[in-house]
Amino acid sequence: MTCLCNFASYCSSRTSSSFSSRFASHPFPMKFAASSPSRVMASIQISIKFASSSSSVSAIGNFTWDDVLGIPSPQPGAATVDDSSYLHGYFEKIQLCNRGSEKQSEFLPFVIEEQIVGFVHNGFADHLRSFRDVFIFPKDKFYGAHFDYYVSLHPTLKTPEERTSAVGNVVKSLGEEWIPGIRNELYPVTSSFGAPIFFSLERAAAPYFGIKAYGIHMNGYVERNGLKQLWIGKRSQAKPTYPGMLDHLVAGGLPHGIDCQENVAKECEEEAGIPRSISIKAKPVGAVSYSDIDGYRYKRDVLFCYDLNLPESFVPKNEDGEVDSFKLIPVTQVAEVIRKTQFFKPNCSLVIIDFLFRHGHIRPESFGYLDLLRSLRIGECS
Repeated sequence: MTCLCNFASYCSSRTSSSFSSRFASHPFPMKFAASSPSRVMASIQISIKFASSSSSVSAIGNFTWDDVLGIPSPQPGAATVDDSSYLHGYFEKIQLCNRGSEKQSEFLPFVIEEQIVGFVHNGFADHLRSFRDVFIFPKDKFYGAHFDYYVSLHPTLKTPEERTSAVGNVVKSLGEEWIPGIRNELYPVTSSFGAPIFFSLERAAAPYFGIKAYGIHMNGYVERNGLKQLWIGKRSQAKPTYPGMLDHLVAGGLPHGIDCQENVAKECEEEAGIPRSISIKAKPVGAVSYSDIDGYRYKRDVLFCYDLNLPESFVPKNEDGEVDSFKLIPVTQVAEVIRKTQFFKPNCSLVIIDFLFRHGHIRPESFGYLDLLRSLRIGECS
């Protein structure tokens, strides 16, 4: 296998910018960012181009299953290990979920009880200033980073319930103009997974406050004659996000008051009609993470990954109207769809790439193997 430094040199010769340079200057105190992207990317030292010939197909969801199934599987004996560009299409999908790190300096820390729980864009913070009984902006160079101040909640809001209600009213007041796609679903606001909950926040508002959001993604697969096939869903065109794009068999955010395994069972039933007698066999297999800045939105997501080996006779049936249809597709072909197109909802690609590692479809002999493996957890995994 080619060494890491040689892979970095190869990438630098092909692209205009590198992950390491993009994450070189993290603006927030390292006391609160021990797993920051800058530290991760300094060790990875890879670079990729945002759009190359291997991902020339549009990400718009106006494609058909025929388009998907028309992407061929690699021929037996096709060069993959020795082809230095083979993993390039996968690296691009990592980039799609990790944009905008150079804009981190535009965000203010969101601090509650001396814990940084999120990051708020300075422009979005201007919309919060009129709610003086809810948000305050204390001056503090340590927390304040580039602005010498940070965002916090008014000290009269002492309990999680009071904070949830007060911030919820602000979100409603700002409305669809500033926080589109309000779902009336609450996410817990914590400093890390399993830590005490400071309050709960409308799901659609989570990226505008830069809180850590958690979700579950399940790879549902069937084994036939020693070969694996993945059940893939095509999202409804009525979905407010990523309409018509490809998705996992089961996936969903982790709302307040439910644990991961129970959420898997709930989503299995709602999204694919999988009964609890089968869904309880889903195995937790790890997590992926990413950090994506887009305008005022700062997504800091951790996705818990599950695998479920389904009976050959099982056929999924969507129950909540969020999926138009399903197809059972060979894993080798799914891998090529991810490499060569942008048909998948971006974060689904990360989870499937992780699946490809764990099931031996991406091998250590492939050029850039360890770089790609590490890049699946660029976001703060805590």
